[in-house]
Amino acid sequence: MSLVEVISATKSAVAADAKKAQAVFRSENDLVGVTEVASLAGSGHQVTVDEPKSLGGGNVAANPVEYALTALGSCQAITYRFWAAHLGLALDSVRVEVEGDLDVRGFFGIDDSVRPGFGAVRVRVRLSGPEPAERYEELARAVDAHCPVLDLFSHPVPVDRQLSIG
Repeated sequence: MSLVEVISATKSAVAADAKKAQAVFRSENDLVGVTEVASLAGSGHQVTVDEPKSLGGGNVAANPVEYALTALGSCQAITYRFWAAHLGLALDSVRVEVEGDLDVRGFFGIDDSVRPGFGAVRVRVRLSGPEPAERYEELARAVDAHCPVLDLFSHPVPVDRQLSIG
């Protein structure tokens, strides 16, 4: 099924029943080493997460903040593809580079006034294709308005953390 067909079928299904718009995504994460985590996404994909040696890990995989940047960059690329199809734009290639600034004083509790997460994130998008630049600007605005992971980075999300012991 093409992306245009997926978009059309989804719009039709949601128009017929708004409950079909709701989705729940899951992951399970087990600490299996000093900082190594075995993660299982709800879709059945396994991922390993670890910290670099400089942060006490074994460096067997990317760390959580690198995966966060990867999630943002890959979601941007996918959203560019979806919205190009939605807008009827030809798009030959998409490259998204993401970098974030993190001050480890917040994570280590060295200075509680320092945020433990990213202080700034930069996203650089490189598009190529035959369309006029104005059309790609329109595409970029659509992507910025509809990218789920960009929304996570841009707006606070309520988090309900529950703890069980034993």
